[in-house]
Amino acid sequence: MTMIRHHLPDALLMGYAAGTLPEAFNLVVATHVSLSDEARARLGAFEAVGGSVIDDADAAEMASGSLDRMMARLDMLPQANARAPLAGDAIYPAPLLDYMTRGLKWQSVGRGVKQAILKTDGAASARLIRIPGGQAMPDHGHKGTELTLVLQGAFMDGNRRYARGDVDVATEETEHTPMAEAGVECICLAASDAPLKFHGLLPRLAQPFFKI
Repeated sequence: MTMIRHHLPDALLMGYAAGTLPEAFNLVVATHVSLSDEARARLGAFEAVGGSVIDDADAAEMASGSLDRMMARLDMLPQANARAPLAGDAIYPAPLLDYMTRGLKWQSVGRGVKQAILKTDGAASARLIRIPGGQAMPDHGHKGTELTLVLQGAFMDGNRRYARGDVDVATEETEHTPMAEAGVECICLAASDAPLKFHGLLPRLAQPFFKI
């Protein structure tokens, strides 16, 4: 059983339930929820509240023929091939597997760290990160929000330890140097809605090439 100590804040779960988050953030939320009974229960409560609000809302008038036009448009969409539900594996939960089949390419970003950009829509971006045990990420800040979900291993951020299922939420006020715990490679799913702010010269020069 996964012991999760660092959960997503309510605002992100509510945004996911309401459909207002960018796709990259939705991916992190869905993956975290798949690992956390607590997050799944909290999300269910927010979805129930949203459903109640919709039930109590006044009905809106629809133009004549709206349903027929919508059904005709759906019939024009390409049909997806039927397949069994994704079950996930020991490292990558089910919400991630479909994204990992979209031309996943690992690239070295220095210090033994590797990343793979995931194809998502919108301004926010998502990536998988592999950090060797005992290796620190470059010292950096943030121009927006970054969510980092641990899939394997663990890392330290200040005096907080993040292991499988934990989410580290960094904002514009965050300045840190996360370090992977010694031993097993740390694998994370990260999503950000703005570029990072690296303090070292070499990471800043390389940033445009690595799209982080």
